[in-house]
Amino acid sequence: MRTAGRAVVAAALTALLAAACTTRPQPELPASERGRSDLIATAQQVLVDQCLHARGAAGPPPRQKVLFGTGPAELSITLATGYTVRAHTDGCLAEAHRHLYGNQKRWFHAQVTVNNLRPEAQALLREDANYRAAHARRAACDDHDTACIRASGLDALRARLEPARLAQVRAAHRDDITTYDRLRDRAARRAAGLLADRPTAEGKGNPSS
Repeated sequence: MRTAGRAVVAAALTALLAAACTTRPQPELPASERGRSDLIATAQQVLVDQCLHARGAAGPPPRQKVLFGTGPAELSITLATGYTVRAHTDGCLAEAHRHLYGNQKRWFHAQVTVNNLRPEAQALLREDANYRAAHARRAACDDHDTACIRASGLDALRARLEPARLAQVRAAHRDDITTYDRLRDRAARRAAGLLADRPTAEGKGNPSS
């Protein structure tokens, strides 16, 4: 009985070790934000190219309607600056976003909002009476009159006020920033997995030098 028990335990350990050996490690992500941006952009292009080929619309140049979508845009957001941004959900770009970010609508809203935090802060600046006065003085200066430009006080006032306005805007959009960071992290991981699974040029049978 003891021999049989040991055999069962040994078999179980062997199975666990085999499973551990066949489990692929998670691809390492770039440490820098620039590196992650490049990783996501590369994976997005791969997904878009695959989609275009699957729909028979590969370029060059690719068919714009297949890439970006057709008809009225299904997604839209009007920013605090008054500008409205729209996007389609039926193009290859939208398909790539769904693969990477999981929820295209949520990503679209978060990305557009976060990318326009500074313009929103600058819009708040224009509500400040002192800023408007300095801006009017600057507008009256010739572009090459550095003394007049400096005397307007616009640059100094902007440098003093803008960080506080930007902090105010970031606080108002804290949830959007959290969503942006979370979905971007998901996209980086999906991108790393996607690119790790792609065959390299060396793996296609090219002779080694």
